[in-house]
Amino acid sequence: TLMCALGVVLSKNPIHSGLLLVLTMFSISGHYLLLHAQFVAIVNIIVYAGAVMVLLLFVLMLLNLNKDNEPQKSIMVKIIGTLSAGGIMISMVAVSKIFLVQKSMQGLPVAEDFGYVKSLGALLFTDYILPFELASILFLAAIVGAVFLGTRSVENK
Repeated sequence: TLMCALGVVLSKNPIHSGLLLVLTMFSISGHYLLLHAQFVAIVNIIVYAGAVMVLLLFVLMLLNLNKDNEPQKSIMVKIIGTLSAGGIMISMVAVSKIFLVQKSMQGLPVAEDFGYVKSLGALLFTDYILPFELASILFLAAIVGAVFLGTRSVENK
């Protein structure tokens, strides 16, 4: 996963970077499978590696990016980027040291059907039915809004 993610960042070709991002998503799904979260792994593959990455690759291909039309970055932008990355790295190391000091959660009992769709569906349609239905209304409104904004208005001549 880390090698694919580094390839995404270090790749000069945007298409190669997008394909490496797909590999990163598949390897993250493999980690979810190792954690016995099968539903999250499948959703990750379908949503991220499938739909989002195909959309990203189509946009990259339509933009026709090359070195001639790419703006040059100034030295100030490179310095700010390096300092930001260093700050994020320092904060990640600090947080990981805090979590390493705390006791691990090994030995806690986990339900037999943990991570499977059946238990998630039962919980979703019993305890969390109201937020689930509100989210479906929100998604429906977003789809109607996207269709409304995407259609052209017909003018009478």
